[in-house]
Amino acid sequence: MSSFTDLFWLFAAAAGIGVWYKLTRAREIAVRAAMGLCKRHGLQLLDQSVGLRAIRLQGVNGARRLERCYAFEVSDDGMSRHAARLWMAGNEIASFSLPLSGSPELETVVATDPGIYGGNVVSLADRRRLQ
Repeated sequence: MSSFTDLFWLFAAAAGIGVWYKLTRAREIAVRAAMGLCKRHGLQLLDQSVGLRAIRLQGVNGARRLERCYAFEVSDDGMSRHAARLWMAGNEIASFSLPLSGSPELETVVATDPGIYGGNVVSLADRRRLQ
């Protein structure tokens, strides 16, 4: 009986280490993605870090996928701090929210910009203007 308990705890520890490693790698990928977004939109990534804020199941084309939300701070002038978010599905950007120019409000864009990602863009700011 003792060997079964030891084996159980060994597998539990191995699973915990595996999950920790996978989340650490995903965070590193999110940092690189946030740097790329900031560079593309003329923003500065503050503190060179992102933090996991949420995990959600998102429906896409009738199927569900797991998305991780990372929060980070950006600056457009080096003096101000604005919140930004990045949603990742696997190693790909699913969507992101960046502050509007000159305003601390967030503009969410689904990461399918034809110029960048090859699909449609859904901008909440544009959508509000059309309504």
